[in-house]
Formats: sequence, structure tokens, C-alpha cells
Amino acid sequence: MASHSYENLKKKFLHTIILLAVITVVEVFIALYGKGYIVEGVHWNHFWMGSLMVVMSLVKAYFIIFIFMHLKYEMPGMVRSILFPTLLLVWAIIAFLMEGKYWGHQRTTSGDDADNQEYVPTGENINRISPDTFIM
Repeated sequence: MASHSYENLKKKFLHTIILLAVITVVEVFIALYGKGYIVEGVHWNHFWMGSLMVVMSLVKAYFIIFIFMHLKYEMPGMVRSILFPTLLLVWAIIAFLMEGKYWGHQRTTSGDDADNQEYVPTGENINRISPDTFIM
């Protein structure tokens, strides 16, 4: 990074800022257009619209991390030591979300028999202690 002049770095940062601004404007336009706010009756599939938004957000994250945080100029081992735990964290979040969705689906599709129903206290017996509670 020492070989770069101040003016070259300034120009590179300015280009990156403009690129991030353009991507943000495109994201906002896609969100508004896909939901039908710009053209009445136009509704995009939420999966594809969300996927496109995630991809553009990842592109913005790449530029922020590699240009503004100067990770582009670090040694490859340092880059891996930062990115690998981050990717593991993202994987863990996705895994937890999928697991939660599975359990939510299991709770809503379970049968109506008494063995599958979870006990939910109603509050009617609150603050009532029977005499047999403390007898051993």
C-alpha cells in the first residue's frame, strides 16, 4: 500500500463510494418496483427479489471490507483468518434459522392427540399451594 500515492487512493475511494451509492440506489429501485410502488400491478417473486438484494448486499460488503478496511492489501493468511470465522458465523446463523423453521413446522403439523400437545399453563392455579405440597 506504500507504493500508492495519496491521489490514486483518493480516486479509488471516490470510485468505490460512487459504486456503493449506485448499488444502493439500484437496491432501493428493485425493492420499490418489485413491490409495485413504482408501476401499479407489478409484483416480483419475493424469492428472486430477495436473492438479488442479498447478492448486491454481498457485493457492497466485499467493497467495504476489501477497499475501506484495506483487507485487499493484507497478507493472504490474515485475510483468511478474518474471513473464515465470519463465514462460519454466517453459516451458523443460517443453520439456526433453518432449525427454527423446522421446529416451527413440526409444532404446527403435529397431530391433535394428547401425547403431542404441549402443556400451557392457563394461570388459574397461580398462587395456590395445596397442603400436600410440602409433605414428604
